[in-house]
Amino acid sequence: MLLRSDVIDMPEQAYSSSTKAIMRNFFRNSELDEFLERELAHAGYGGSEIQKTPLGTRITVYVTRPGLIIGRKGFGIRELTEKLEKEFGLENPQVSVLEIEVPELNPRIIANRVAQMIIKGTAFRRAALWALNTIMGAGAMGAEVVISGKLRSERASFEKYTAGILPKSGDPAEKAVREAVTHVLLKMGLYGIKIKIAYKDALPAEFELKDYGQDISGKEGVEEEGSTINVNEDEVKS
Repeated sequence: MLLRSDVIDMPEQAYSSSTKAIMRNFFRNSELDEFLERELAHAGYGGSEIQKTPLGTRITVYVTRPGLIIGRKGFGIRELTEKLEKEFGLENPQVSVLEIEVPELNPRIIANRVAQMIIKGTAFRRAALWALNTIMGAGAMGAEVVISGKLRSERASFEKYTAGILPKSGDPAEKAVREAVTHVLLKMGLYGIKIKIAYKDALPAEFELKDYGQDISGKEGVEEEGSTINVNEDEVKS
């Protein structure tokens, strides 16, 4: 017969072990993402997908200039695969490189471009407005740019710039909004840049107009009126 403590401890141990495994995978994926962002910054790194398969670890990298990563005769991608295998101990890593079709709708790429503009001396307001115009011009539903830090004085502050429609909470925000954050170290201190982009295609249409062909509403109305007249006649006879 099992004691009450034995019954309770068994699921707790299983739960803690699964939670630790999830946290380890999350931490490893975060380290991989940071490593790829440093190594592939020159190629316009826009994110990655990491999947564990029976044959090994499949890593899909999204960049704006894939030719810089692949290299001549695939030398660059082989070098990147060896680095991943050595740094993180991945078994048989399989790296594939895909080009981002619309980089203006990728929040990480826009954030890095804004950071580069600020580093080169462009005013942060001008860089933020450029980002908004670029995102909305590419067909986004909405966008938001937040720049924080010691913008104009020794006291830290932030400025927010928005355009279009940007869901803030609920299911639409989870499905339609993507965001990215990057940081820039300047003489005044550390600047933070956050980009949010809302996509039209991620949400279902509000309504859909369908054409049923022949309108039968008139016939239904005649039948209803006839039945009403018959009821009234029966009442009168009674």
